[in-house]
Amino acid sequence: MSETDQEKTEDPTPRRLQKSREKGQVPRSRELSTALIFLVSSLILRFMAAPVGNQIGTVLYSSFALDRAAIFDSSTMARQLQFALTNVAPIVALTLGIIALAGALGQIILGGVLFNGDSLMPKLSRLSPTQWIKKVFSKRGIVELVKSVLKILLIIGCLIWLLWHNYPQLLNLSRLSFYAAVEVGLTTLANALFAYALCVVAISAIDAPFQLYDHNQRLKMTKQEVKDEHKDIEGRPEIKQKVRQLQREMANQRMMQKIPEADVIIVNPTHYSVALKYDQGRASAPFVLAKGVDEIALKMREVAKHHEVQLVEVPLLTRAIYYSTQIDQEIPDDLYLAVAQVLAYVHQLRQFRQGAAASAPVMASLDIPDSYQANGKRKPTHERS
Repeated sequence: MSETDQEKTEDPTPRRLQKSREKGQVPRSRELSTALIFLVSSLILRFMAAPVGNQIGTVLYSSFALDRAAIFDSSTMARQLQFALTNVAPIVALTLGIIALAGALGQIILGGVLFNGDSLMPKLSRLSPTQWIKKVFSKRGIVELVKSVLKILLIIGCLIWLLWHNYPQLLNLSRLSFYAAVEVGLTTLANALFAYALCVVAISAIDAPFQLYDHNQRLKMTKQEVKDEHKDIEGRPEIKQKVRQLQREMANQRMMQKIPEADVIIVNPTHYSVALKYDQGRASAPFVLAKGVDEIALKMREVAKHHEVQLVEVPLLTRAIYYSTQIDQEIPDDLYLAVAQVLAYVHQLRQFRQGAAASAPVMASLDIPDSYQANGKRKPTHERS
């Protein structure tokens, strides 16, 4: 069965969610944002109806009081415009700023802060009639249609309620003072917005969970997609092999750089090399600087010769340390004596070459515990004497 025929039954992985977010695809509820905008607007009008009405009333009153001559006087009209802006602009700017923050908060609550330029780029596919028809008659399109119808009905209902509930006050507006009439008008508008906001809040309480559910459904994956993503994350076998090879090469390069620091390179003439160092400031016993077999062992010997590091052929000890000790690890306790003999031999050899000794030293027979086999590996516990 092809991948396109498989059902998308698996929840989206964190990586798929992240990729979707990078493309600007996040759950959003326009109803939640709309509800907050209307709710904040109604509260601002409700609690600021008197001061706002007074400011607007003052501007309107002064504007309507201008005589015909003043209307055609540019300097008078400029002063009137300045007066209007000075009294109204701060309140309008503050109100619009708070409303804009409410709208932004409605977007952030569900999908978080996100800016993606790709979503702003024009796409010809959006103009396709086929895509438009699919979108309209999809599950998401039907939900949007239902919400639009509900909002229209709510607006009509709010207008009817507004006229019914405030009918007496609206009839008496002509009997009120100019400033009082403006305040009553703003209060009535605030009540209407608040009623509509409560209705939209009820819609958003259903819409927000649906948007989360729909977003999750659209990002669902097939089992094969999950497997492919897992391979990409973990790395395909050939890539993993290449990475391991590079890691080995880097480790070997670092290891070769330590060879000049070694006190001695002990070798098995054909296959094994181990670099030893005794530094009381770093460890209480000799430790392994580097080790290797075959090509690496040969390379270690070449580097050692180039830097005049002494090579000592002790096959069994070399194999024993190679198998029992890791790089930068101290040698085992039972090999202390054998390693001490090698280091003493190297020291004596150095003195002889410097003319401090009359005769060349001879390597003594090393004391290798019988717990080590001929290949250098430890014997099983039941075979040890």
